[in-house]
Amino acid sequence: MQLDICETRTSQERLQDLLKRLPKQIQYAKDHTQYFGQLFAHVHAKEIHTLEQLTTLPVTRKSDLSAQQKDHPPFGGMNAVQLHQMKRIFHSPGPIFEPQGKEIDSFRFARALRAAGFESGDLVHNTFSYHFTPGAWMLEGAAHALGCCVFPAGVGQTELQAQTIAHLRPNAYTGTPSFLKIILEKADELHLDTSSIKKAVVSGEALTPSLRSWFNARGIVIISAYATADVGLIAYESPTLSSGMIIEEDVLLEIVEPNGTQAMPIGETGEVVITVFDQSYPLIRFGTGDLSAIDTSSLTEPSPCGRTNLRIKGWLGRADQTTKIKGMFVHPGQVQEIIRKNPSIKKARLMVTGTIGNEVMTLFCELKEETQEDVSILNTAIVQSIRDVTKLRGAVEFKNSNSLVEDGKLIEDARSYD
Repeated sequence: MQLDICETRTSQERLQDLLKRLPKQIQYAKDHTQYFGQLFAHVHAKEIHTLEQLTTLPVTRKSDLSAQQKDHPPFGGMNAVQLHQMKRIFHSPGPIFEPQGKEIDSFRFARALRAAGFESGDLVHNTFSYHFTPGAWMLEGAAHALGCCVFPAGVGQTELQAQTIAHLRPNAYTGTPSFLKIILEKADELHLDTSSIKKAVVSGEALTPSLRSWFNARGIVIISAYATADVGLIAYESPTLSSGMIIEEDVLLEIVEPNGTQAMPIGETGEVVITVFDQSYPLIRFGTGDLSAIDTSSLTEPSPCGRTNLRIKGWLGRADQTTKIKGMFVHPGQVQEIIRKNPSIKKARLMVTGTIGNEVMTLFCELKEETQEDVSILNTAIVQSIRDVTKLRGAVEFKNSNSLVEDGKLIEDARSYD
């Protein structure tokens, strides 16, 4: 498919364009939002026109959003337009609320779909959740921008998903990779024909090498996209690349010291910090909490598909203890909330085991010595608290006093990755 002119620019042309737009966006954020108006009160926007000058600005981190929004509802004073000027509002775990502008592809996901071969006339089977979180709307807006029709499948109901694909014959899929595999395996079990699916854009969890090979063997071109609910698409794969994710053209991406503000040397792992040129939610130096690194080969070697932007090495973990399970972030603060809801817990540590898409969450608990409650009743109550707080299922295992590791961690990711 033909690339647009932005995707084939030289690195210097791209950087000059972004830096030319940067002072205007900083001034816009100062003038139109309460938060950045205060944060940048002594910043002269016209003076911020190099990457070095950009690093003099503070980083606003995703981990701070919940408290900021609680103090200054609904968006922590970071919104540049009022509620009636927005298309939708979303609610992610934290809690964190995210606004959506009125543009058809407000999360800028169309380039990722186009890279996978999505085009006008395609029927897209979209299994991201349409409930509370923005994932489904990110992909639906992008599909519509390309002229595609969308079936809003949402999550769950595996057998019905397989039956619908067999009947409607969609040729494209969006959702998590593990759920696509589950659907296709269920279809095989039911002797349903799902061979119409020829291309897929997946996100929300890792696309492991073994999963990619499994889909390729079924004739499915599949790429992974990296996005957050706050800033939308950040980077995406090309089918012609063996590694690396191409940075989205309309974001200014930095790799900085984890929980710091200064740039990491090219190629070293650090926190992904994003500046977007959005007019509804103009986030400047937004620290995602995700770790990644610039793929140094992209400095001299464009993608074989012709796209010339730099590439990152994909998602390399979290700068804090937050982890992503089945497309949902689980925060240390949520573990603390579970402890508060159950006063008998002295100490707790959430362990995530299994594999991507088949995770098992277990909350290991030490109980206070004076606890008199029946253990089975406590177990039931804590399991329900895990469900209420994280929106995910988890088990509970009680440990002897002082047996949990004293390393300050509330969440441990012990999943196996291939």
